[in-house]
Amino acid sequence: MRQIAKDVGVQAGALYNYIPDKQTLLLDLMRDHMEQLLADVPKAVEQGTPMERLEAFVRFHIAYNYDHPDAVFIAYMELRNLEPANFELIETLRSRYERHLEAILQDGVREGAMTVGEPRVVTFTLIAMLNGVNTWFREGGRLSLAEVQDLNWSMVRRAVGVE
Repeated sequence: MRQIAKDVGVQAGALYNYIPDKQTLLLDLMRDHMEQLLADVPKAVEQGTPMERLEAFVRFHIAYNYDHPDAVFIAYMELRNLEPANFELIETLRSRYERHLEAILQDGVREGAMTVGEPRVVTFTLIAMLNGVNTWFREGGRLSLAEVQDLNWSMVRRAVGVE
């Protein structure tokens, strides 16, 4: 809280006029991130063939995470610091987001477009893989963000049994 106060140019005690405690601040940051993520999921994730929807999801997820690195970091790394009721709330929002991908995989399997043994597990695995891009990708590096999206899309296709 001291660092936040310093960064915004106020005394630490003044923050408590706006934020009752650290738990509330953390919850607000995480909830805002998850609600924005859910609001920004493109319609392309809900329309088209399962493969078109899967590609839209992959590209969206990488781009969104790239555009919001601090929020993504907090949303995944600070879960352990949430009180149980707050943890449950954030997990509910995360599950809503994950269901977008899981539904795409289930539809792909049902239509015979994908080979996925356990869509829920593959959902977790793919999201973890896509989240990893934020740990190493840097603008101005050897590959552009679009090229990284292309490479990840290629890996995801293979992961669901499509070459």
